Amino acid sequence: MKSFSLLLLLLLPLSTSLPLSAPAPIGQNITSSSTDTALTAFEDSLGSGAAPVSKASACTAMTVIFARGTTEPGTLGTLTGPPFIAALSSAVGADQMSVQGVPYPADIPGFLAGGDKAGSAMMASMITQTLSSCPDTKVVMSGYSQGGQLVHNAAKMLPAATMAKVNSVVIFGDPDNGAPVTGASAANTKVICHAGDNICAHGDLILTPHLTYSTDAGAAAAFVKGVAGM
Repeated sequence: MKSFSLLLLLLLPLSTSLPLSAPAPIGQNITSSSTDTALTAFEDSLGSGAAPVSKASACTAMTVIFARGTTEPGTLGTLTGPPFIAALSSAVGADQMSVQGVPYPADIPGFLAGGDKAGSAMMASMITQTLSSCPDTKVVMSGYSQGGQLVHNAAKMLPAATMAKVNSVVIFGDPDNGAPVTGASAANTKVICHAGDNICAHGDLILTPHLTYSTDAGAAAAFVKGVAGM
């Protein structure tokens, strides 16, 4: 089993005080068993952190179902989810979209297993329920890091007829980079991977390129808007 490397030093700006006496040196491999306590403290220091998830009582033109990355707080995380949602809201109009963050542990064992199984099933269920309740909404499947694994896994769990109704797919920092999203149109799928992102190269090192996908929020939003024709 491969180890999971976390460069906590690079994430210091996300927290006002990281309750760790000595962050791991950059590039050092950290196994899941050796980081349980440190990661718990790190997550606690971030707090809830995520942007509020909209709960529209009526169907909206677009529904985004997003899965955050490993160890991120809330259901949308902090690094990629909120910037992407903000950019998309600006592009299509806040009143035209609903957002659902997938509730799942987003822990290291889940990443090592290829994506949390329960979280993957939850994402598939959320998509099914959304399309059942709002058949005309344009569903956007999206995820960052381990959240990308959930997108791939959920797509495999869903019937082809359901995936055919998914309007677009966007994955940031995809651990399964290079693998198609089962049942999704290639033209309606966008995988964003930065040069030097070891996770996109099927590795386990969290380096700076994996932490900067907020810079792609605008391009991702423009892609989704274009596919949706909004």
